[in-house]
Amino acid sequence: MAGRGEIGGGQRGSVWRMVGWTIAALALLLPLVAMRFTDEVNWDETDFAFAGGLIVATGVTFELAARRTNNKAYRAAVGVALAAAFSLIWINAAVGIIGSENNPANLMYGGVLAVGIVGAVIARFKPSGMARAFFLTALTQGMVGVIALAAGFGSAAPSFPEAVVFLTGFFVALWLLSAYLFRKAAQEQTSAVAAP
Repeated sequence: MAGRGEIGGGQRGSVWRMVGWTIAALALLLPLVAMRFTDEVNWDETDFAFAGGLIVATGVTFELAARRTNNKAYRAAVGVALAAAFSLIWINAAVGIIGSENNPANLMYGGVLAVGIVGAVIARFKPSGMARAFFLTALTQGMVGVIALAAGFGSAAPSFPEAVVFLTGFFVALWLLSAYLFRKAAQEQTSAVAAP
């Protein structure tokens, strides 16, 4: 009986993995299709290689994390954190957050990602430490936005400061959601250990 449940869960997991990788492949094909219909999208081989590498790295990281635990809150937290990191890199590389993508001030967002990565490694990927790491990541994201606004980085862009304020708030919310979910996973882990 237990074996059957595990097999069913494994098959369901395989279906979701296939769906996820199919969506990733389709996302990579969108610019190719768009290039046939508009001149606004103009990707070369380097763009496709960068996007493909980013998609594969994000997917593989989620796969590894998902195999590490059955805790749904932990998996959701990892998914939110990876979605935030992916989006931050994608937006920054495509159009930039602070002014254009060529503005060197956008390199500060590398520090945001570094805080998350280093924090996760220091926490040894344990949920309570991950919650603290991604709270600090949210704080760092907010600080980058404040620095950009205070220094006027990217002020020549027509959407400044609205884009910086909106995107900073958006990413801070994602990092905080991830931290909350990691905290929830830690509480569930503590409850499971305390239960007789």
